[in-house]
Amino acid sequence: MYSYMKGELVEILEDTIVLEVNNIGYNIHIPASMIDKFSGTGQDIKIYTYFYVKEDAMKLYGFLTQDDLKIFKLLLGVNGIGPKGALAILTVMTPDDLRFAILGEDAKTIAKAPGIGNKTAQRLILELKDKLDLEEAFESKLMHAAEEAGSFDIGIKNEAVQALAALGYSSAEALKAVNAVEFTEGITVEEVLKSALKQMAFL
Repeated sequence: MYSYMKGELVEILEDTIVLEVNNIGYNIHIPASMIDKFSGTGQDIKIYTYFYVKEDAMKLYGFLTQDDLKIFKLLLGVNGIGPKGALAILTVMTPDDLRFAILGEDAKTIAKAPGIGNKTAQRLILELKDKLDLEEAFESKLMHAAEEAGSFDIGIKNEAVQALAALGYSSAEALKAVNAVEFTEGITVEEVLKSALKQMAFL
């Protein structure tokens, strides 16, 4: 029903915001992790929305990116996961981290989300693994990292992740370790690998 909404952020609650659009205040449920991305009320924002309808409820769910919304919809398709569970997962994991956890069959990490036990996490992996592509997941993660950092060579990062994966580490572990490396101008793949391997000891 609604693709997105643009308006003034007038209230920020624990897991809900109030967005005023054309003099109407909309209650929009969001992942708790989103709250830190707002500088405060009074700002104009754009929220991608999902209108959820049940016999006894009609609720709006909102996200800052289309990718967040896409993953939210994907999670809703899993048997046993409703909007509350999907928000809980996106509160503790980014869409990129979730993709790698699913592809790496890392149920333990997914189960850290409130209300999501190991059994549900395993079912999620089983139902979604074939719907995700490892290469696309890498591209998405690297693109988002490049947008945030804007200064390092994306090719070097990709090579380092692939090298760690070749050493037997899972894609999720490799990516996490490489992301923890401080990238400086002129850094080489070998230097990234050495730093990433040190990070592995703390994962």
